Amino acid sequence: MKKTYQPHLVVMAKLPAMGRVKTRLAAGIGAVVATGFYRRELGAALRRLSGDPRWRTWVAVAPDTAVALPFWPGTVEPFAQGPGDLGQRMGRVMRDLPPGPVIIVGSDIPALSPNHVARGFALLGGHDAVFGPAADGGYYLVGLKRLPGPLDPFADVRWSGPHALADTLANLAGRRVAFLDMLADIDTVEDLRRFSYSAG
Repeated sequence: MKKTYQPHLVVMAKLPAMGRVKTRLAAGIGAVVATGFYRRELGAALRRLSGDPRWRTWVAVAPDTAVALPFWPGTVEPFAQGPGDLGQRMGRVMRDLPPGPVIIVGSDIPALSPNHVARGFALLGGHDAVFGPAADGGYYLVGLKRLPGPLDPFADVRWSGPHALADTLANLAGRRVAFLDMLADIDTVEDLRRFSYSAG
């Protein structure tokens, strides 16, 4: 029987609980407002990106117990992120999903659209990995072809800082890597102000 290689989109998400999401943003605008912002952005991202017939949409949920909650829309398939740092959790996603290319995205990038995801999958046709770089030195999107087998580019990456993309690329030395447009995530009040200005 021939294997089918379906594209998989995974949204990394936290349950929007006060004190557990957007803590840096909350320091500037308060926990209630920051939690509400994250809840709205997560819901909007899931609506924008899921239900597209070009890929199967999953949501990797933290904490693990939130998988069973009725918060997640029916157009996504929730599963637990599991233990470990961000790199360990993303590495597990890349290893454990069914066959096919995988793109992982964050849940707090307001400008991220299905077109970015579609371009990412198209680029994986001729590359081993694809990244959507963020202005802070990290990335909002990472995709791997996973052929002939999954890579592990997430070891020893300095997360939540200006070195995340560079460290991940160092783990992919010698591989074919492509890039999408740079987009901004919303982690601080300054990020939110810049986004509100550009959107207004």
